[in-house]
Amino acid sequence: MIRKWRVYSLFLLLTLVLAGCGEPYLSTLRPVGEVADKQFFLTVLSTLIMVLVVIVVSIIFFYVIIKFKRSKVGEDTIPKQVEGNRNLEITWTAIPILLLIILVVPVVAYTLELGDTSAMDKKKRDPEKTLVVNVRASLYWWEFEYPDYGIVTSQELIVPTDQKVYFKLKASDVKHSFWIPSAGGKIDTNTDNENKFYLTFDSKRTKDAGEYFYGKCAELCGPSHALMDFKVKTLSQDEFLGWTKKMTDYKKPASTSDLALEGEKLFKEKNCLSCHAVEPGDERPEAARTAPNLATFGERTKVAGIKDMNKENVKAWLKDPESFKPGNKMTGTYPKLNDSEADALYEYLKGLKIQ
Repeated sequence: MIRKWRVYSLFLLLTLVLAGCGEPYLSTLRPVGEVADKQFFLTVLSTLIMVLVVIVVSIIFFYVIIKFKRSKVGEDTIPKQVEGNRNLEITWTAIPILLLIILVVPVVAYTLELGDTSAMDKKKRDPEKTLVVNVRASLYWWEFEYPDYGIVTSQELIVPTDQKVYFKLKASDVKHSFWIPSAGGKIDTNTDNENKFYLTFDSKRTKDAGEYFYGKCAELCGPSHALMDFKVKTLSQDEFLGWTKKMTDYKKPASTSDLALEGEKLFKEKNCLSCHAVEPGDERPEAARTAPNLATFGERTKVAGIKDMNKENVKAWLKDPESFKPGNKMTGTYPKLNDSEADALYEYLKGLKIQ
């Protein structure tokens, strides 16, 4: 029995230790913008109120146990009864009400403030001041559309700093949930309606995150739910405008080697173009965009959003997507590839970059 408790204690300690593992900017405890700051404040406030209540109740509990210990007051002693005491009744009714008011007032105020997305619904809006990003979630990838610029990307969200970025969200298959822990959220993506909200990204704090920080799906959506993440890259407002210009002026890079030309031919023969676009100005209707846009595939840092970008991982993904993301829709949609075909496709795909 003692050995079992030792094992249980070890697993409990291991759980507490592992709970602190992960990417540094995959945490709500390191806010990088106004929205995250307010949500963090509410988290701290509610935690402090709960801790205060636990401390007070615990002090009263142990005080009563010690003061009225049977061996101290005797077997037949009955402590003074305070049932119906008006002053006590008022006290322990007023205190919870006061604590609720302290918590409710900022919660309601922030809910109304953070829920104001009226700026994105104006017929005439300046995209440089009111940026709108349409987010579409699918099993198990993310699409980001910048409607004012005619740009569609996948798996990597590019946003400017020091301004509100408005999001319009929906799902194409099952319910998902869009969440950038360090920036704020989360909010569901549904198939039957659109949700809206905004986030902000502080230029000083996002620099500490490095080149990217992370977003996740926060709604259990299938066997590869845990692998449905995306990268968030922040740029200054001038850099962001430069990025949009490069994307809108995009010219498909020419394949420069025989192997890349063979890969481009295979890409067409295997009907990859029926699902994947290779240009950021994807003019197909939303329903036709059934797979990630590959226009910037050669610039990505991850394969399928989870593996490091290198030849070995790309070839492994092309040959057996199921081994990376179980249940993904790419599995079984094209014939098996041999090594030479995978080499050719890799050579072609790595050349898909913004000029």
